[in-house]
Amino acid sequence: MKLKQRVVLLAILLVIFIFTKVFLIDNLDTSAANREDQRAFHRMMAGLRVELVPKLDHTLQSPWEIAAQWVVPREVYPEETPELGAIMHAMATKKIIKADVGYKGTQLKALLILEGGQKVVFKPKRYNRDYVVEGEPYAGYDRHNAEVAAFHLDRILGFRRAPLVVGRFVNLRTEIKPVATEQLLSTFLTVGNNTCFYGKCYYCRETEPACADGDTMEGSVTLWLPDVWPLQKHRHPWGRTYREGKLARWEYDESYCDAVKKTSPYDSGPRLLDIIDTAIFDYLIGNADRHHYESFQDDEGASMLILLDNAKSFGNPSLDERSILAPLYQCCIIRVSTWNRLNSLKNGVLKSALKSATAHDPIAPVLSEPHLDAAEQRLLSVLATVKQCTDQFGPDAVLVEDRMPLSHL
Repeated sequence: MKLKQRVVLLAILLVIFIFTKVFLIDNLDTSAANREDQRAFHRMMAGLRVELVPKLDHTLQSPWEIAAQWVVPREVYPEETPELGAIMHAMATKKIIKADVGYKGTQLKALLILEGGQKVVFKPKRYNRDYVVEGEPYAGYDRHNAEVAAFHLDRILGFRRAPLVVGRFVNLRTEIKPVATEQLLSTFLTVGNNTCFYGKCYYCRETEPACADGDTMEGSVTLWLPDVWPLQKHRHPWGRTYREGKLARWEYDESYCDAVKKTSPYDSGPRLLDIIDTAIFDYLIGNADRHHYESFQDDEGASMLILLDNAKSFGNPSLDERSILAPLYQCCIIRVSTWNRLNSLKNGVLKSALKSATAHDPIAPVLSEPHLDAAEQRLLSVLATVKQCTDQFGPDAVLVEDRMPLSHL
């Protein structure tokens, strides 16, 4: 063999060796990442059932201090939460020392201060579990049980971006009225033998109060995020117009995602992938009302999209509003870790996990069987949507490796 031929052959072999090495390294990295995703899934499943017990390992700290220390730019609570049951027990049982009308918004809520100075948002029961909310996907009153279920779905998906929520029964006559502000107290009334209130909000009406069963009202309490983490409100790029006959741009422009990718904070960092995670989350719970969202203030797009206000969910188990998934099917990208988690929840695992996670809540059963079944069916739709994307663009373009290290400073 001539020298020139040998050189060419060696060059070819070298190229093959380099590509083989790169391919093997990539595969090893991917396999390692997938294995870590599987381990994280098993850890989540092992710690899924949260018993509400008062005991805390850190006896020198209050449950409120522990929960406040959990919050960092990319998660509201950590993966390992042995104190979660004690914190939720405190949320469900601690004495209410002040009650006021809720913060701004369209729906009825009350702002409570619990013993120790912790703020929580109380959302009252408006519907029975089997009630079906007809009409538009964002129709009806807030559903308190939806807040509870959504928090646990956030845990199941491994996002950890939703504030802590737990069900609670309150006695309006003995727990709320004695500590209520004049503004809240002025909205109390009696309907039959039931104590009711209608609060202050955009849609709050004296003719549409929330009523207790006698004096006892079922509801949910959401833990207020620490004041050291002020929130910034953003218009959701896939928000609805809420006006009949007027479409948002994303509803008619097939290249809308390309335009979003060119605007801050979606042109870099994790925010667009957070939007897509949130679309999947919202589709599973049937929430078509994410017109705005919150992040931590002055974050330049680096902090998470916080999953606040999930109560317009689980309204109609027969309605699958596919438009909620628009960020996914228009952008055709998804985190590998999210994709792996969704695949781990197939074949009845999601339904079982939701039932297990909510079994110890004070207002259990949190969801009716039709809503659990609906979440299962919607999961299959999400998986099918991603497959359509990978069939069209290939998995390398669709599945995005984005495992941002979390800051715990």
